[in-house]
Amino acid sequence: MVTLSDIPGRVLLVGAGKMGGAMLEGWIGLGLEPARIAVIDPGPPSEVAALLEARGVALNPLNGGPPAVMLLAVKPQVAPEVLAKVAPLAGPQTLIVSVMAGRTLGFLEAAFAPGTAVVRSIPNTPAAIGRGVTVAVPNAAVTPTQMSIADALLRASGGVEWVEEEALIDVATAVSGSGPAYVFLLAEALAAAGAQAGLPADMADRLARATVAGAGELMIRSGIEPAQLRKNVTSPNGTTAAALAVLMDEERGFVPLLTEAVLAAARRSRELAG
Repeated sequence: MVTLSDIPGRVLLVGAGKMGGAMLEGWIGLGLEPARIAVIDPGPPSEVAALLEARGVALNPLNGGPPAVMLLAVKPQVAPEVLAKVAPLAGPQTLIVSVMAGRTLGFLEAAFAPGTAVVRSIPNTPAAIGRGVTVAVPNAAVTPTQMSIADALLRASGGVEWVEEEALIDVATAVSGSGPAYVFLLAEALAAAGAQAGLPADMADRLARATVAGAGELMIRSGIEPAQLRKNVTSPNGTTAAALAVLMDEERGFVPLLTEAVLAAARRSRELAG
């Protein structure tokens, strides 16, 4: 299994915003030597700039040779302009790893020399605290070793799942990429419902946040299937059963609504990718 210390050369991070900055912190925390990292960003956030200075990470270096890995963490809207500037820094052996939403393997391959190894990945926002999940797909030029290197870098922000078909990235975007927003909406709606039922609004908000966070942690730690965890909470003819009778209605309940939402997000992901 490849570790960060096994990467044969420098890691060049292009874009040190929220996602890039979180990955940078993760890499350093997991033992990647700061001297082997370089960052390209015309104006990194103050906290990232402080980290770069404190740990001796090079910012906007003028030389150093082609990196082993170039990780692209800029906003997809500025990708064409940024890639035109950084592509000449890559060498024949450089692995390109993208965490940009909506930018396909074809788009990335066109920006670099023919035969360049490229990994496209979709992280989600909990990656900013090391609790994310990333779905990744390699192009045909990526070797098993390079795939392991990409996996090690992406795991600094949470779990990684690999797919062989790029089309599945659109579905993954709809499930895990957009998924945190669905969970935040659940907490928001649960708090609003509690307040409407009579709880003080601030208490309803605290209860909803803690319930969603605690239930998520229980799923992770227990390893029990979500369906079984749901059944474990539900007593026959009890309060939870009464609520689930509404939420699990086959026509207007939570399951068909969420299915429709995920399909809509997947369609939009395909549209944005062209």
